[in-house]
Amino acid sequence: MICKMCPHECGVDRKTKIGRCKAKEEVTLSLVSLHQFEEPCISVGNGSGTIFFSGCNLSCVYCQNSDISQDIKGKIVSIDRLANIFIEQQQRGAQNINLVTPSIYVYQIKEAIIKAKKKGLTIPIIYNSSGYDKVETLKELKGLIDIYLPDFKYASDKLGEKYSKVSNYSTIAKEAIKEMVRQVGQAKIDENGKLLSGVIIRHMILPNNILNTKQCLKWIKDNFGSEMHISIMAQYFPTNKVNEREYKEINRKLNEDELNKVKECICELEFENGYIQEIENDEEKYVPKFNCENV
Repeated sequence: MICKMCPHECGVDRKTKIGRCKAKEEVTLSLVSLHQFEEPCISVGNGSGTIFFSGCNLSCVYCQNSDISQDIKGKIVSIDRLANIFIEQQQRGAQNINLVTPSIYVYQIKEAIIKAKKKGLTIPIIYNSSGYDKVETLKELKGLIDIYLPDFKYASDKLGEKYSKVSNYSTIAKEAIKEMVRQVGQAKIDENGKLLSGVIIRHMILPNNILNTKQCLKWIKDNFGSEMHISIMAQYFPTNKVNEREYKEINRKLNEDELNKVKECICELEFENGYIQEIENDEEKYVPKFNCENV
């Protein structure tokens, strides 16, 4: 496969070389689980059927999953095995199939979804990504993905270069999210509180970067209106490459004053739907143990 799957368009043959994401042609997984810590409409009931893919096309200095995103730890699986994992998650009672950081395996995932649907897969499929997705690649998934759960990390390319080591994050993510909304529309939640289809845009607040959060929220409002579902996360904690000497401005957790300023912005922009996470003392609990369980 000559890979031009993501915005990097490395053009390498992943059978013999690796590109920016460090992934080979085969799919690598690090965990298959029923996850209770997603948004309530996603984790409702038995939980979300998360499937964690190893590798990423970003290099976020604060990545909480850096063991698998930047070190590619995990187990290689075939496309047939991936399709069977989807079915197994459904049999466990998962409310959905939650593809976590899938952007570098889209073609393999597409094939696995088609195989799984022929075997009886019926629950919604979530594409849970960093937002750094190529529009042309997303179009390959039209009709196969029910729910898009993208991050919108930065309102400016400058911050994306500083913290995620790509020069065009904001430019790319904006177009990707527009394509996601074109495909599945606004979020639709049933009477039992279960998300059936649509887009929820996530944003994690970074300390000392409240202006960025406000700019991200304004862009969402300007492009999709106040009815767009948003999920504002306050679970940041310094990890990976963040330390006192480097990136010192984000070398702490969020504080209540910063969170309150974001809440005020959400009210001013009159957002109607979504979630705002509160600050806790043990944010580390949201990081799973990537032990290849159920892979």
